[in-house]
Amino acid sequence: EVQLQASGGGLAQPGGSLRLSCAASGGTLDYWSITWFRQAPGKEREGVSSINNYAGSTHYADSVKGRFTISTDSAKKTVYLRMDSLKPEDTAVYYCAGVSPSPFGDAWSRSYLYDVWGQGTLVTVSS
Repeated sequence: EVQLQASGGGLAQPGGSLRLSCAASGGTLDYWSITWFRQAPGKEREGVSSINNYAGSTHYADSVKGRFTISTDSAKKTVYLRMDSLKPEDTAVYYCAGVSPSPFGDAWSRSYLYDVWGQGTLVTVSS
């Protein structure tokens, strides 16, 4: 069965960049939707970005649109979240989650839809 592992977090300065990885083991993600969620202290968990590997579609929260880019490698083993122009408000623990199949369109940010979750990776944006 597929397991997910998030990695790539760390410390970045405002305006800097990081790339997060969500690596699958036990299978490939050809028929999966993978979504990045984040949760900051005292705040609710929110959907950041999602990719449907079968449909080739992506989604972004308004707060990150134009700054973050989600992608999947050609082997369909790893989903990336490239984060550019980072802001302090991007500071959070980031989680990747997956579900297959995933025809839910604009419901992509509903966390209860996802069956498999990776461990979080901490992103800190500070000067």
